[in-house]
Amino acid sequence: MSVEAELEAEADRFRTDFQRIGDEVHKLIVGQDRVVECVITAVVCGGNVLLEGVPGLGKTELVKTLARALDLEFGRIQFTPDLMPADIIGTTVMTAGPDGRYRFEFRRGPLFTQLLLADEVNRATPKTQSALLEAMQEGSVTAGHTTYKLKQPFFVLATQNPIELEGTYPLPEAQLDRFMFKANVPFPDREELNEVVKRTILGQGAEVEKILDGDHILMLRDILQKVVVAEPMLDYATRLVLATHPDCEFATEDVRKYVRWGASPRAGQAMILSGRAMALAQGRAHVSFADARYFAEEILQHRVLLNYDGQAENVSVAELVAEIVARTPEEG
Repeated sequence: MSVEAELEAEADRFRTDFQRIGDEVHKLIVGQDRVVECVITAVVCGGNVLLEGVPGLGKTELVKTLARALDLEFGRIQFTPDLMPADIIGTTVMTAGPDGRYRFEFRRGPLFTQLLLADEVNRATPKTQSALLEAMQEGSVTAGHTTYKLKQPFFVLATQNPIELEGTYPLPEAQLDRFMFKANVPFPDREELNEVVKRTILGQGAEVEKILDGDHILMLRDILQKVVVAEPMLDYATRLVLATHPDCEFATEDVRKYVRWGASPRAGQAMILSGRAMALAQGRAHVSFADARYFAEEILQHRVLLNYDGQAENVSVAELVAEIVARTPEEG
């Protein structure tokens, strides 16, 4: 089999698996197609996702359903203001050995899993939130003088409520940047809400089957690396990121007026990674301009910081990102 034929076969396999995960999740989750697509893309790319939405929209249920569809170790942490870093990472305790002698032993916390649901992550203090940084970026945990590698694949799906702000601690920019996507969970329309009631209250839901394990997900990530990214696509993603910086030549007038700081290089990496996933999900082995910008809003919106004028005028970052995408030419 030629290299081209092999890559085409792998692209078909990726597209089939991508669709299968979505089909399983939608057995319980009504609507939210964009959010589900976003989460599945992050899983196959090895990224983390921040889900933001008002209570009752199924954010937690979405993550739990995904955990049922994937044969991975699942852990959940309910973040509260009194939660300490040791409650997440683990702690060292003194135990008695078989010989009667005492020794120190590290007891692993709930962070040692593969799929972690960080529920209401903004309710924990910054000190506790920072306990996730190393795990989200490097896939490891350091306790004392010892670094422990987390079992791969590992990713964090966090939730937060945008309207109930009393007793919360906004996520610092350094942690927000560790999330590949920030997805806004929409309120269901009339038809979707009727279906939600049928599946939950009237018991018309379905059982979710486990369809992929960790090794299979890692194999899908290997396929991602084979997708061709032409230089113009790479430069296009770079220009989209640079356009979020007010002092850059690619910035729009509104960005110069309302933005204090733009997206980090991680945004460019996320665009290429997600672009590869979108290409494979459609059975192609090369990234197009549409693939590169497909998740622009979810990638850029939480990485753009408004200045005083932008905050005072309640400027929408999502609208700024849409303007950037609309005004950035494909050929630079």
